[in-house]
Amino acid sequence: MPTMQTTQRSLDQYFGLTDHGTTVSREALAGLTTFLAMAYITVVNPLILSDAGMDFGAVFVATCCAAAFGSLVMGIMANYPIGMAPGMGQNAFFTYAVVVGSGQPWQAALGAVFISGILFVIISLLPIRAWLINSIPRNLKLGMAAGIGFFLAFIAMKNAGIVVQNPATLVSLGDLIAFAPIMALVGFFAITALTASGNRSAVIIGMLLVSLIGWFSGQAEFVGVVAAPPSAAPVFMQLDIAAALDISMLSVILTLLLVDVFDTAGTLVAVATRADLVDKDGNLPRLGKALLADSGATAVGALLGTSSTTSFIESAAGVESGGRTGLTAVVVGLLFLVCLLLAPLAQSIPGYAAAAALLFVSASMAQSLVGIDWPDVTESTPALLTAIMMPLSFSVANGIGIGFISYVSIKLLARRHNEVPAAVYVIAVIFAGKFAFL
Repeated sequence: MPTMQTTQRSLDQYFGLTDHGTTVSREALAGLTTFLAMAYITVVNPLILSDAGMDFGAVFVATCCAAAFGSLVMGIMANYPIGMAPGMGQNAFFTYAVVVGSGQPWQAALGAVFISGILFVIISLLPIRAWLINSIPRNLKLGMAAGIGFFLAFIAMKNAGIVVQNPATLVSLGDLIAFAPIMALVGFFAITALTASGNRSAVIIGMLLVSLIGWFSGQAEFVGVVAAPPSAAPVFMQLDIAAALDISMLSVILTLLLVDVFDTAGTLVAVATRADLVDKDGNLPRLGKALLADSGATAVGALLGTSSTTSFIESAAGVESGGRTGLTAVVVGLLFLVCLLLAPLAQSIPGYAAAAALLFVSASMAQSLVGIDWPDVTESTPALLTAIMMPLSFSVANGIGIGFISYVSIKLLARRHNEVPAAVYVIAVIFAGKFAFL
C-alpha cells in the first residue's frame, strides 16, 4: 500500500505543488474554505429550480453531483483552484425567464442548457473561443454581470415579500414587519457584516442563523440533518432536446451560452490573477482545458437535471487561504459528494434564508458597475441599459439583447462603427430578429 509520503509526492508531481509554493495541507484547507463559501448553492439552487416545478430533493442531488463533477474535472484536467457548481443568475434565468416567464416546460429548458453546453464545448475546442471572449466589449460584460445582480435582487425581495405586486404601480413595498421579510433582511445584514469582517463562510452562517430562528419559532419545519440521498430520478435524464431545438428557444440557448462563456472567462481571469497564475503577458495558461471543464460540466449538469454549471467567484476565498493548484478544486469536488448525505438539512432551509443569500450575491454582482467607462456614453449607456432592462423586463435574455442592439446602434449613429467587433454585429442581428419575429 502506498505510504502517506508516497501519496504526497505523487500529488506534488501531478499538481506541481512545490512549483506553486504550496503544500497538500494548504490546498486541503483552501478547498474546505472554498466549499464553505459555495455551500449555499446546495440549498439555493434547488429552491430556485423548484419554482420551475422541479423536485427539490432530486435537484439537490443533481446540484451536488454537477458541482462535484465540474470541480474534479477543473482540478484534475486544468489544474486551477476553482470550484464549480450550478451558477447563480443562470438558475434564475432558467426558472423565472424561461419556465415561469415564457411558459416553457422545465424539460425543454434543460434541453437548452445541454445544447448550450455542447456549443460551449465546441467553442472551447476551436480558436473561436478567443475571438468570442475577446470580441465582446468589456463594458457590456460588466453591464451583464450587474444586470443579473439586479435581477437576482428583485427575485430575492419578491420571494421574501419585501416587494409585492401592485396593480397601480406594478410593484410596491410589502409588509416589512411580517416574519419572512424581517428574517430575509436580518440574514442579509448578518451575511454582509460577516463578510466585511473577513468571514469566508458568511453566506452559509447567515442562512443558518435565520433558519434556526425560523425552526425554534415554529415558522419553519426542521426535518433532520443526515439521510441517504434522495432519488435523482424525477430530473435525471429528463431533458427534452427536441423541444429545445424549436426556433422560439434560439435566444434562450444563445443567452445561456453567452452568460456561461462570459461568467467563466471573468471568473478565470479574476481568480487566476489573484493567485498569480497568469503568464508574463497576462494570459491564462491552459485556458482551453479550463473552458472545456466548464462547458463539459454544463452539459453533464443538464443530463443530471440542473441549470448551467459554471466557475464560482467564491473560489477567491480558497485562493486567499493559499490555494494555488487543482488540488484545491479536487477537495471541493469531494466535499460536494459528502454533502449528498445532508439533504434533510437542505430541505429544512426556509425560503427567506435563501432570499438573504440571493440578496447578498446580487449586491456582489452589482459591484461590476464600478468598472464601467462612465465618461464614454457610447459605452456606458448600453451597459447601463443592459443592467436595467434585465429586472424591468424580468428577463436576462431581453436585457442582453437590448444591450447588444443599443451598443451597435449608438456606435453607428456616433460614427464610431469601427469600434464594434464583428461578433457584436452578429449577436445584435440575432437578437433583433428574435424581437421582430418571435
